[in-house]
Amino acid sequence: MDVKAKGFFGVGRVGVSALIGLMAVAMVAQAQDTKPRRMVEPAAESTAAAVRMDEKDSDKDKDKKDGGLPVPAETKVETKHEWTAGARAVHYTATAGTLQIKDDDEKVIGTMFYVAYTEDGVAAGSRPVTFLYNGGPGSATIWLHMGSVGPVRVVTESPKATGPALFGVVPNQYSLLDKTELVFVDAPLTGFGRLAGEGTAKDVAGVDQDVKAFERFITRYITINNRWSSPKFLFGESYGTPRSAALVAALNNDGIEFNGVVLLSSILNYAVRDPGYDTDAKTYLPSYAAIAWYYDKVPHVGTMKEFVEKAREFSRGPYAAALEQGDRLPADEFEAIAKQVADFTGLSVQYVKEAKLRVSATRFRKELLRGDEEILGRYDARFEAYDVDAAGEYPGFDPSDTGISGVFVGAFHNYLQSELKYLDAETYNLQGPGINEAWDWKHKPSGGGGFGRGQQLQPDTVIDLGDAMRKNPALKVFSANGWFDLATPFFGTEHDIAQMMLPPAIAANVSFGYYPAGHMVYLNVDALKAMHDDLEKWYPTAVK
Repeated sequence: MDVKAKGFFGVGRVGVSALIGLMAVAMVAQAQDTKPRRMVEPAAESTAAAVRMDEKDSDKDKDKKDGGLPVPAETKVETKHEWTAGARAVHYTATAGTLQIKDDDEKVIGTMFYVAYTEDGVAAGSRPVTFLYNGGPGSATIWLHMGSVGPVRVVTESPKATGPALFGVVPNQYSLLDKTELVFVDAPLTGFGRLAGEGTAKDVAGVDQDVKAFERFITRYITINNRWSSPKFLFGESYGTPRSAALVAALNNDGIEFNGVVLLSSILNYAVRDPGYDTDAKTYLPSYAAIAWYYDKVPHVGTMKEFVEKAREFSRGPYAAALEQGDRLPADEFEAIAKQVADFTGLSVQYVKEAKLRVSATRFRKELLRGDEEILGRYDARFEAYDVDAAGEYPGFDPSDTGISGVFVGAFHNYLQSELKYLDAETYNLQGPGINEAWDWKHKPSGGGGFGRGQQLQPDTVIDLGDAMRKNPALKVFSANGWFDLATPFFGTEHDIAQMMLPPAIAANVSFGYYPAGHMVYLNVDALKAMHDDLEKWYPTAVK
């Protein structure tokens, strides 16, 4: 999901975070008198002690350093479940807990929260393990956790706004639990993750700092759970995709090879999205075409896919050439291009001309349905809503954000406490406090030296992913895309992935899926089914 500031793609849900602490406290007060036991794992993996939740504060304080923060022990709560919604029944253990992350001096600087689903009765390491996370930067992972391929999913009224409680959570027939263990990981300082010891936000708030924290979490997880021999996968959404690209390269450089990477709604290269490059204008136009088709704002000749392919050809050809000329574009060509842009987007020729041929996604969301006095969603343009007025230039809110936040947040907290028995009166942070403000966008890509590049001011993780695929030629990549995503347009993803400079034999390891949905493909259950079917076929190709 989305972040603000640089126009990027984490969670725009900070507004509800302030309510979560109150919700958690209230729900704990209503919990059963007999509290479940939380298993505490000290740094030595060979010992474990069961402690009650009301002993947590003393555990936190016992390792407190002078002038530092408490260093809490690693914790976990295990519950047993059965998943029968798929092709075969899976008896599994759900583990909710925290792991410590350390700095280069092996000192604990924080904890990260996770929920893992692992099949019972099979040898450790015999099944694939997939690490899943949302984006941000600095977003918790409740969206993927509760909406995509876990054993349960939230019921929404997508693309309509989902109303308040009661919230529905149902067994997820489109889970990947029959194919892989699933570990949903919250980014540092999100969820129940916290700083510890001498750790500061600067240790985790940055492109490379975040990658290092995730690498240490994954290394710790596969070590204490005996998963070194497991086939391994990363599954990132939104900012989770550049994290995955850099992370799989970092892990590979440290001797931890992965089998596959799933990129859901990608933004891999931030460096070319500044004004003057016209990247957004070119990469968004095919998405505008798909959305205009969806709303019947363009003539339906042939299929939507055929129409979108024509938009792709126009964007990479005449449109790109016209934008390249800038102010030197002759008047007659300007008129012709404006007419073609209008034909693909459903906007008026006059509006396109006034926008100098470059229609931003924000303006498109306000303009397409202006005559109906409605605005479109950014994450998912299938969502529509009434704005405060029809005269403004920009939409006042994102209906695809506000339409699902309440049900995801409420359902997740209820599920965490009633089903996973994880009781914690602390605030579950949807967005890491201060993460966006402190974020360091500089990045030193793996393999960047071959391009004559050192540290980047904004990350281009296409370089990292290409480096990982050259060093591990068996690595498979699956790119999942929503036709109606106005946060990370699919044509931009296609362009970025095509720039990895791979030989044909390795480039063939990249495959794509396209679905009738937005940024969170899984909000459309039909799209979730299609994505699930594609991934069910893709996973075995990566473990041969």
